[in-house]
Amino acid sequence: MSSKVHSVASSGDSALIVDVECNLSNGLPNIVIVGFANKAVDEAKERVRSAFSNSGLDLPRKRITINLAPADIPKESPVFDLAIATAILQASQQTKATNLRKTLFIGELGLDGDIRAVRGIIGALLYGKKAGFDQFYIPEQNLQQAALIPDITLVPVSKLRGIYLDLTGATPLKRIATGVGMLVKPESTGTAHDFCHVIGQARAKRALEIAAAGSHNILLNGPPGTGKSMLAKALPTILSPLELDESLEVTHLHSLATRQFDRIVTDRPFRAPHHSASQISIVGGGQRPRPGEISLSHRGVLFFDELPEFHRSTVEALRQPLEDKVITVARAKDTVTFPADFILVATSNPCPCGYYGTSKPCTCMPYSVIKYQQKLSGPILDRIDLYAEVDSVKHKDLLSNGQEEPSADIAKRVAQARHRQMLRYKDSSKTNAGLSNQDIKRFASLTTDAQTLLNTASERLNISPRSYMKLIKIARTIADLECATVINTAHISEALQYRRPVSAI
Repeated sequence: MSSKVHSVASSGDSALIVDVECNLSNGLPNIVIVGFANKAVDEAKERVRSAFSNSGLDLPRKRITINLAPADIPKESPVFDLAIATAILQASQQTKATNLRKTLFIGELGLDGDIRAVRGIIGALLYGKKAGFDQFYIPEQNLQQAALIPDITLVPVSKLRGIYLDLTGATPLKRIATGVGMLVKPESTGTAHDFCHVIGQARAKRALEIAAAGSHNILLNGPPGTGKSMLAKALPTILSPLELDESLEVTHLHSLATRQFDRIVTDRPFRAPHHSASQISIVGGGQRPRPGEISLSHRGVLFFDELPEFHRSTVEALRQPLEDKVITVARAKDTVTFPADFILVATSNPCPCGYYGTSKPCTCMPYSVIKYQQKLSGPILDRIDLYAEVDSVKHKDLLSNGQEEPSADIAKRVAQARHRQMLRYKDSSKTNAGLSNQDIKRFASLTTDAQTLLNTASERLNISPRSYMKLIKIARTIADLECATVINTAHISEALQYRRPVSAI
């Protein structure tokens, strides 16, 4: 007696449809799993035994052979538990369902017969839908995430016995047809940070507004205690909310890497790894490649506080994601490409003590200052769009009742600028920072005077070709904030002000 059901596993940027075949034969009672399964999959036989016993189901007293096809591809996830249990029920004729050809079973079994949530449910369902499957048995805890995917039929289950009763027709489980009406995200959790809490720093706030409007990377430089971290943490409050497709994408990435893999991500990510973090934790990887902080900040903000203190290899690893908006993690067993479209916000001090060039005395030796300023390579600095000085604030102003502009007002201007970009590029995810050279030639629209000013400044300041095109992108964002259709000299002039001084980090 034999049977076959289908399952799917998602890992990184790929997924795999697996045929779970079960054959019952005479011999000593045993469960054998074949098909290039790792230890987590092989241990399913113990989970199946206990789940059958605690669910009041009969486990056939025969030699049970489970094959996970294709057999030449590694299987490394407990998501096949539910499919294995279903295949055994079918092969032993305890159930006689005949309409499972386009049905996928996804779930991990508990010893008590519970169906537990699994990682990567969104990627698995999207791949299954693309492969032609339209009905999915999934853990009930994964329903909130799965409901984000339209035009599929979900069958949430919480107990193994529920599957048995459904497939026998005794007590059918509830079918849920997903659609546009179901795509309702939970309310945003919000944040306590707001630009109105930062006293002064008008120049830095303006630079962050431009960064948010065009998805530009930014470096804040200044002495300690001037509010650099506060400004960076307030940046998400002026970004537009996640769209539903963006939420789906971000939720899938976090489902692959974090412990809370059954929740929906509704706020734009803000990731702030410590400078002592390992390169793998930042870039991603491991024996079974998972997203790192670079990918977990996708569609959000990656904050590197005290950028020169990070390991040089970690900082240099930012080159590909800052340029291509993806990160490719290559290991001996697998190569995975994760999305990495984020806004980099970095901070730095002028020197190790932090007071070089300020009114306070600097205690660093000259060679220490030079060594500190040379920690960041030219290619990395060339990929940072905006540079802003954050100066000290007068003590008498710290407790003043001056009205600072709140994040809500800035967010309105940012949203309008983003909307103009969406209409111009016919793509809600494309911003000025992501323009190619061809896009710049097509959409830049510089006046003659603005182009003359840009060319003259580039010659005198010895600006690289990459920085030249970057200045146009920044000027385009400034024009969008002012609802201008063309880039004029004022926009170019302001963009030039955010260049990194030669003597600064």
